[in-house]
Amino acid sequence: MASVTSLTASVHQRLATALSATLPEAAADPLLRRSDRADYQANGILALAKKAKANPRELATQVVTQVESGELIKEIEVSGPGFLNITLTDRAITENLAERYADAENRLGVPLTAHPGTTVIDYAQPNVAKEMHVGHLRSAVIGDAVVQILEFTGENVVRRHHIGDWGTQFGMLIQYLDEHPHELDHKDARVSGEEAMSNLDRLYKAARKLFDSDEEFKTRARRRVVDLQAGDPQTLATWQKFVDESKIYFFSVFEKLDMEIRDADIVGESGYNDMLDETCRLLEESGVAVRSEGALCVFFDDIKGPDGNPVPLIVKKSDGGYGYAATDLSAIRDRVFHLKANSLLYVVDARQSLHFKMVFETARRAGWLNDEDVKAFQLAFGTVLGKDGKPFKTREGTTIRLVDLLDEAIDRATAVVREKAEKVGLTEEEIVENGRYVGIGAVKYADLSTSAVRDYKFDLDQMVSLNGDTSVYLQYAYARIQSILRKAGEASPAAHPELELAPAERALGLHLDQFGEAVAEVAESYEPHKLAAYLFKLATLLTTFYDQCPVLKADTPAQVENRLFLVDLTARTLHRGMALLGIRTPDKL
Repeated sequence: MASVTSLTASVHQRLATALSATLPEAAADPLLRRSDRADYQANGILALAKKAKANPRELATQVVTQVESGELIKEIEVSGPGFLNITLTDRAITENLAERYADAENRLGVPLTAHPGTTVIDYAQPNVAKEMHVGHLRSAVIGDAVVQILEFTGENVVRRHHIGDWGTQFGMLIQYLDEHPHELDHKDARVSGEEAMSNLDRLYKAARKLFDSDEEFKTRARRRVVDLQAGDPQTLATWQKFVDESKIYFFSVFEKLDMEIRDADIVGESGYNDMLDETCRLLEESGVAVRSEGALCVFFDDIKGPDGNPVPLIVKKSDGGYGYAATDLSAIRDRVFHLKANSLLYVVDARQSLHFKMVFETARRAGWLNDEDVKAFQLAFGTVLGKDGKPFKTREGTTIRLVDLLDEAIDRATAVVREKAEKVGLTEEEIVENGRYVGIGAVKYADLSTSAVRDYKFDLDQMVSLNGDTSVYLQYAYARIQSILRKAGEASPAAHPELELAPAERALGLHLDQFGEAVAEVAESYEPHKLAAYLFKLATLLTTFYDQCPVLKADTPAQVENRLFLVDLTARTLHRGMALLGIRTPDKL
């Protein structure tokens, strides 16, 4: 089924046609938006009148005579200096929503992108042999939401998890494990992710202690770094053991976050090791990078340090080692020339903005990126703060482990679910399952309902509240609709375009109409908080609808069916929208 044309798009088209008929030489954009005074307001006539040196109110009156109303537009009123207030017919609203409801593909009016490309999204980047902490949360949650949204709109998305799996610390770890081969042996083959990371953490501490106290071990460890970089088979085998052990842990954390992480999508720093030398050679031969005090550097006139001197991007160190820049630039080459990406999206902490600004500019100078065919964008995000407004830490001042934070959220949410369990008839299994969905959903929504560039406070009490802008409020709205549908008996949802709509029904219907445009805008701008805002308003309008419009006790059987249709479409929209944010919607809550 073709995508349903929204009411907004239909009204826009009719106004644009009328404007062109009135002023054939003008570029006609009616600047249509939702309004409190009518269903829509068009503001574009003022700008057009200024260009045409015409009286805006007179021009607006002329435009109205050219508008083909049909069964779509009930009334157009000229207001103020030349605004147009547009009211739609009830029939048009109901029929349009009925088209969405009948869509076998259940796209709910969300259009497929006209020109899909390939976007590589770099997100959820943990480090091998290190526990994930609260700082890893935002990259994972924001990145996963953008992946879901882009894929739903038809974009070809390549996921990349650029894990930290290379560097000097692995020489120390590999040498220690080589000399203590049973340190990572597991008594139980079904070792959990957290147990795996606990073993690695213990191993790292032991290796660090020996490295700091034993000069001979330190020398052997440094030789291992050289062996690793040279591709020594035994050293690589031990390194692979660390990576595999860490992945057990990564997958357990992402499973707790209710996120799909596929092994094939994990391409860490090591994945570009064979490209580093060629990347440096290409940059130096093209003159993009130059030698400075033995290091290979790229300089920028507009990037300077506190002393006023230019700050370079160091691609290769004076000792021959490669920096992060060499890896990131090699990754760009791979993603552009091998994966054939049109867009590169990096979901990375805002504190790395300078690094990526320099990396992207270097890639542009080298001809690997350009703003027409291949663009790169850092979706920078702010910091997770505690209730005190300071970076989120434990009382001892250490970084909070991500699994501890998620477990606490699940525990809090489970307690909230348990309070209402008897009333809605939940089994113990459903309480546990819903507690997980509510807890993880609360953490994700608190993040995603905030603009990524802003810091946000991590407040579990607020996150699991049934009141306010929380995922629990949205999940409860969905579950409430499911309860109504279960109680409907023989009455079924059915659209009745012949019925007049109450103001709360109209408001709900017109907002449902905007779902497709909201998702398309988010896919274009990479701003999932706008989808969260749309869904919160939808749930708020649903609450007003409940207060003013009885569903099962409506006046006539036709009105019951029509209101069941409205709430069922609302439920489908909540379910789809929340899924695009990576959040589950339980049927009972």
